[in-house]
Amino acid sequence: MTMVWTPRCPSMLAQPCFTVSELSLLPQRTPLLPQTYTSISRCAASRTRITALSRNRLSKESSSAPTTHEQPLSPPDLDTRSPLERFRTKPKKPLSVTDLVSPAWCELQYSFVLTRFGRKPRTQAMKQGSKVHKVLEEQVHTFVPVQTASKEDRFGLRIWNVIQGLRTLRETGMTRELEIWGVLEGQLVCGVIDEVSYKCPDTRFEEELVKTAAEKTGEMASQSQRNIANYFAPVDTAAVPGTQATRPVYIADVKTRGVKSLPSGASLRPTKMQLMLYKKMLQSLAQNDVDADVVFARYSLNPLQPFTITEVAGMDSSQADETDFPSETPGFVADMETHTNLSALWSLMISEFAETFTGVSDVLRAEFRHSKDGDVIGSELFVYEKGTIEEYIAREMGWWKGERPAVGVEVEEAFKCRSCDFADECEWRKSKIQEATENHRRRVAGRGKVEVVG
Repeated sequence: MTMVWTPRCPSMLAQPCFTVSELSLLPQRTPLLPQTYTSISRCAASRTRITALSRNRLSKESSSAPTTHEQPLSPPDLDTRSPLERFRTKPKKPLSVTDLVSPAWCELQYSFVLTRFGRKPRTQAMKQGSKVHKVLEEQVHTFVPVQTASKEDRFGLRIWNVIQGLRTLRETGMTRELEIWGVLEGQLVCGVIDEVSYKCPDTRFEEELVKTAAEKTGEMASQSQRNIANYFAPVDTAAVPGTQATRPVYIADVKTRGVKSLPSGASLRPTKMQLMLYKKMLQSLAQNDVDADVVFARYSLNPLQPFTITEVAGMDSSQADETDFPSETPGFVADMETHTNLSALWSLMISEFAETFTGVSDVLRAEFRHSKDGDVIGSELFVYEKGTIEEYIAREMGWWKGERPAVGVEVEEAFKCRSCDFADECEWRKSKIQEATENHRRRVAGRGKVEVVG
């Protein structure tokens, strides 16, 4: 079964955390039955949207032989193809944001992971983190089953969940788990943003950022102040529909940790790169700069094939509209009946973007929560740096395309090796240890020399 979802009422969005009992009661995602159901979600605000189950279903279909922890791949020296050819070329799934930011911790480690398992094995910590994300998602959305019969139907639900997320954002001021697609250096990349909202995480921080940018471009102070005043006008989520389109949105990523302390230094680099990638991809998608044909072709989808979705939670169309969706807004069934294929539904999504916001703020937020109880530990703010992320993408795509070998961490980040499962067999680590040892010996030998004066 696949799920679609709708947002809950705005009052639900204020819940900051949850209890251990809530976590233990979370339902586990069950394997999808072949060619059966997908699902949609319902909310008090009357908007519907698709969940990860349909995404997972499509990813499984696009991989002819998925690799797992129990099915190790060939050693890297026995396969000279690039990582992109080996792991992210059809029929395997496309690149994800995770694929691009995981190497920010250590390229060699991620290379080992791909080579051994094809994907990162799910650890207990990752499973606990998924429970935290699930609780947060269910504070915004509920789920309704939808019957599907084709991969076009299932991908259509994924697009419709984006539409639902944008409507939720307009009505409540925030949405979660917003799926996005982008094309980077000719490759399709997909990702899911944990949170998108109209609320600025730190208005003073952003005001200083806007002032600095204005000074660099030589704008007059008075003009800058007028822009800032408009930029930071209070947000009224109950305002007349359409007014939010003149405002930016703010993205946030939720990270879970087993300890109640914030990461620092090099440990934050993957998170920063991830948020900047999200900003770049969301902005591009919202501006209709992502070629839908590239997306459909990568998943082997026919954009003009009519949808065959006929059932919502076992009810016919009229029952679904009356029972699940308030009459004042168009529901899932109405959208699918008036936008009968992927091409039409994609166009509807682009129009919803235009109605929802005009841009993505350069202020990016990472929120850290404790994995056991979901309590907020704290947050870190980052500033989007176009040059930095462009350089990072070019470098990492160079590795994915096989233009250069993977590299390990420098000596200053050797602490990462302590938690690496591949440390004992890592030649990079061994060479760095040897290099450091030799440097130490030279320094000791230099201090031991005595200059003789004749």
